[in-house]
Amino acid sequence: MRLLLDTHVYLWWLVDDPRLGERARGVLADPAIIVHVSAATIWEISIKYALGRLEIEEADLVAEITANGFVELPVAAAHAWHAGQLPQHHDDPFDRLLIAQALREQLHLVTADTAIADYDVRTMPA
Repeated sequence: MRLLLDTHVYLWWLVDDPRLGERARGVLADPAIIVHVSAATIWEISIKYALGRLEIEEADLVAEITANGFVELPVAAAHAWHAGQLPQHHDDPFDRLLIAQALREQLHLVTADTAIADYDVRTMPA
């Protein structure tokens, strides 16, 4: 199984937040599972932090990707195009990009966002 973390899931993992369920936590810790973190996630965190809408501990969020055994997923032009073509079920552009990446790369999106279920994307509950 190959996974893509929604932004909140990546943050929950990093701070050991109890909102991240035991099943998801176990799967993310399994070295046999390939877990991706999108460049869009780092972009979203950076923007929300700069706007004062997100408080995070001082950390190198890019370095934390590999430090946690995850794989960085770059944003490709094909991902961006696909995100723009998705139906307007969800208004968040970052989520739409993650959905497009999951669809194009055939990844399960790990999320607690129930609105994502409106898309034909494989998900795993956070």
